[in-house]
Amino acid sequence: MASSCCGVKKQKLNNSMPSICNGNLTGGHSSFHKNGYSVILPEMCYFCFDVLHGHLHNYEPPRSTPPFTNEAYPLFVTWKLGRERRLRGCIGTFSPTSLHGGLREYAVTSAMKDSRFDPITKEEFSKLHCSVSLLTHFEEAVDYLDWELGSHGIRIEFVNEKGHKKTATYLPEVAIEQGWDKIQTIDSLLRKGGFKGPITPEVRKSIRLTRYRSEKITIAYNDYVAQKQNGNA
Repeated sequence: MASSCCGVKKQKLNNSMPSICNGNLTGGHSSFHKNGYSVILPEMCYFCFDVLHGHLHNYEPPRSTPPFTNEAYPLFVTWKLGRERRLRGCIGTFSPTSLHGGLREYAVTSAMKDSRFDPITKEEFSKLHCSVSLLTHFEEAVDYLDWELGSHGIRIEFVNEKGHKKTATYLPEVAIEQGWDKIQTIDSLLRKGGFKGPITPEVRKSIRLTRYRSEKITIAYNDYVAQKQNGNA
C-alpha cells in the first residue's frame, strides 16, 4: 500500500497508504551505509528520471539492470519543481520493497497519481528535482512526544471521530521546513489523516506513534542531463 509523505499543499495532504519524504542532506547528497558500502546513490534518482521520461513520452525505458542494489527497503520518491522547489508529488511505501521495482513504480506513481496535485507534464520535466528516500530504524514510541524534531520521521495511527482507524506520516524534514513544534506537527498530521473533530489532549494521548529515520538523496534535472551526456561521451 502507498502513502504520501511530505510537504504541504497548504496543509492538505494525501493519506493513502504509501508514504515517504526524507531526511537531512548536505549539498543535496547523502549516503546510507550497510555492511561498509553505500546503499543510497545518485543513480537511484537518475533511474527515476529515466522511468518518468519514458512514461511521459510513451516509450519503455531500457530494462537493463540498474547500477544499485535490489535489496528491499521502505521507500519514497518525491518530485519538486523549479527554483522554489514546489512540491509536485510524493508517494512511497512502508512495506520493504525491492529497489529496482519499487523505484520504477513510485517514480511514476508519485509524479502522476498524488491526489493533491495535477499529474506532472512533459513541459515541467526539465524543471524537476527528484528525491529518493529510504526509511530505516522503525521504533514504537512511548507516547506522541517521544521523537526528535529533524531526526525522526513519524507515522501515527489513530481512531477518527467516526471510529475508523486512520494513519498518516511525515518524513523527518517536514516539521523543520514548516517551522512546527511537536504539538503543531502532531495536530497537522491528524488533519492530514482526516481527523475532523476537536484536537484535545486526550486525542493526542490516544495516538500510536512509530518513529523512524530516513536517508535521502536529491538530484536536479541538470545533474541528470550531465550524467546522461557523460555516459554517452
